[in-house]
Amino acid sequence: MHETRIPLDETDSRLLDAVQKDAHLTAQELGARLNLSASQAGRRRQRLEERGAIRGYVARLDPLRLGLDVQAFVQVQMASQTPEAVAAFKHLVEAQPAVISVWTLTGEADYLLRVYCEDLPALNRLVHEVLLPHPSVARVHSQIVMDQLKPDAPLPT
Repeated sequence: MHETRIPLDETDSRLLDAVQKDAHLTAQELGARLNLSASQAGRRRQRLEERGAIRGYVARLDPLRLGLDVQAFVQVQMASQTPEAVAAFKHLVEAQPAVISVWTLTGEADYLLRVYCEDLPALNRLVHEVLLPHPSVARVHSQIVMDQLKPDAPLPT
């Protein structure tokens, strides 16, 4: 179920763009960027948080510095789409720290997983010892990322 879209004016859009690029901005710094007082900027940010436009704040980590040298996209085709099979698969991927996001898809693959692993043997173990043996999984196709030309970017506002 989709949440209702909230109306955003140009200042809200600029505020969202600014906090996506730097979540540490104080209300005073944000106000200076938006030509608002610190209290106005703080109230706007709080309103956007309360209405769900801002879901939270996170740190972006460098996978290479953490020893996660292999990024891959893994397409999964399901053997069955029963509610039980889907729930079991969801539980499986949620339990895997290497799987950082999962999307449902149209087309041949049912799911797309984005994974980070220490090395190729770790990716191999994930595919051959975790995903393929699962009774809900019919087929797995992995693609290893050679280079990321554009880093994960802020959402357009």
